[in-house]
Parts: sequence; C-alpha cells; structure tokens
Amino acid sequence: MTGRLRGAPARALALSAFLALAAAGCRGGTEAEKGTGGTEKVGIVLSTGGRGDKGFNDAALAGAARAARELGADTSVTQNVNDEARPEALARYAEQGSDLVVGISFMASQPAFELSKRYPRAKFAVLDYSAVTDAEGRAQPPPPNLAGVTYRSEEGAFLAGALAGLRTATRKVGFIGGMEAPVIRQFEAGYTAGVREVCPDCVVTVDYAGKTPAAFNDPARGRALALAQYASGVDVIFHASGGTGAGVFSAAREAPPGRWVIGVDVDQSAEAPGRVLTSVTKNLDVSVFGLIRDVKAGTFHGGLVSQGLADGAVGYVYDARNKPLIPDSAYYRVETLRQAIVAGLIKVPKVPAAVR
Repeated sequence: MTGRLRGAPARALALSAFLALAAAGCRGGTEAEKGTGGTEKVGIVLSTGGRGDKGFNDAALAGAARAARELGADTSVTQNVNDEARPEALARYAEQGSDLVVGISFMASQPAFELSKRYPRAKFAVLDYSAVTDAEGRAQPPPPNLAGVTYRSEEGAFLAGALAGLRTATRKVGFIGGMEAPVIRQFEAGYTAGVREVCPDCVVTVDYAGKTPAAFNDPARGRALALAQYASGVDVIFHASGGTGAGVFSAAREAPPGRWVIGVDVDQSAEAPGRVLTSVTKNLDVSVFGLIRDVKAGTFHGGLVSQGLADGAVGYVYDARNKPLIPDSAYYRVETLRQAIVAGLIKVPKVPAAVR
C-alpha cells in the first residue's frame, strides 16, 4: 500500500531552500555519524526515534551493519532529523558523492523524489515509500534512480489479528498506531480484518497517538492509551507506533494477568517478557542489505518495489519465547491463513474502509 503525499509544490519550494544549504551540513538538531570505512559509500537518514528504537530504525541499521561486514560498505548514519531538516540531510549525502542515499520511513518520500531528479547520478531508496502526487493528485512514478520500497504490512498484521481474535477471552482487542498515516492504516486494516476472520463479533478499539511525526516518539501517550484500552476490557493490543510503543509495553507489564501485547517491525518479546503474544516483523534489514548489494553489483534498479509474506519481507514471530502463550490449535489456524495469503486465496485489505 502506498499512501499519497500532497502539497508537493510547497514542499518543493522548501526543498530548494534546503539544497542551497546542503553543503554546509545538517542542522536542526540532526546527528551525523562518521562512516564505517569501505568501498560503496552509503548514507542513511533515520526516521523519528533514531538509533535504539528497538524497531523500525534498528532493523534498517542491522542491514547496514551486515553490508559493512560482508560487502565492505562504508555506511554513514544521520538521526534526530525533523521534517524541515530531512531534505537537507538527504541532500548532504548526495553532495558528498554517496553511492546510495537511503531514507527510512515514508516521510523521506517527497524529498527523495525531488532530490533524485536534481542528482540524477546518485541512487536513492526510501523504505516504506509513499507515492508522490502532482498538483492534480495523480501519483507520479519514481525517477529511475529512486527505489521506492513498499511493504504489504497488512498481510503480517492480518495474522496478528487472527491470533488476537483466537486468543482473546473478552472478545475485545485493540490497536494503537503512532501517526495517522497511510502506512500505519495498513497495519490497522490488516489487523482488523484478521480479527474479523476468526472472531466476527469481536470489538476492535483503535487509537492513534497523533497526526504528526512526533506521534512515533511519545511513550507517555502510548502508555496512557494502552492503559485505557486495558481498563475498558481489551485484552490484546497490537501497536504500530515506533518509539511510542515503549509506553504500550510499559502498560502491558503493569496490567493484570491475561493482558497481552503484540510488537511490530522486529521481535519485541523482550520488552514485556511473558506478555508479548507475537511481533509483526518488517524485515528492513533484508531490504537495506539487498539495496547495498545491488549497488555494489551494478544491478540497482529504481521504481516501485512491493514486498510481503511471499517474499519473506513481512511475517510474524513464533519461537521458544512465545510458543507457550499460543495454543497449538491457534498456531495451526494462523499458519493456514498465512499459506492462503501466500497462495493468493486471501486478499488482505489495505485500508480500514475496505474491512468488512
């Protein structure tokens, strides 16, 4: 699912202003780390929450670290970037001659789109890419030097929803998102559809932490929302909220027995031991490593790339740590649904409005 970013003309003007400052380096509270030393130079601009978010950013960094070890890539990372500074952070790497410039999160889509046209010899990639639209609202294809990687996150979320619907004792489950944005609505849609698949009369409570990128880094808000959901009778909460999820896990640890939480992006079972039913994984490490490998091999291609369960790009965790929490019957039911999605027998909705 690719969301759409509007207001392109205004952002383009802002971008031009930032490009004039690009050579001076990043400002606005950003932190640029030194490269690792190597052949292919790769610049990575992290999303809100930065290094140590135990989720989206850390997954991407794991792929970069692997590329440094196995491919000899020289990876440099910039974090703590706000919306205003993100175009400049990306442009700085292009100005410095990076072989690949990677933006982590959909918020990098618009600036990377514009920059890839301004720097046609540089290669850009955005993970969780959102389609950029023109003044009439029509989606524009990425330039040939920009790889827009999208994830069918709704597929993994569907399996989490099915597990929640099979595990709930109250028939009330919840979803907590970070910023209200299309890529997070994908998780909501898939999760709700999965719950309905196995428990048609279950109630799904949905809350978002906010409407700006700050909603991905507000643990206090996440904790408050989760505690309120648990108090209302919800006994399973799936979060897709970045760093805000730290508060959701805190609430899960505080909640009475029989209250569960589902993690996102990476295995988050350590955040609330004994309370994490599963985690919906988005394997950004594989994506980042693959992009760097393609640049090194000379096989990099721009355009839209969609990855899901069948590609191993998304999934869910089932291992020794959460197996005791999942009855065999529930696991087999979820696995059957996974196979049906991979085979194309189940088409998971990408927007909440499409959930029946």
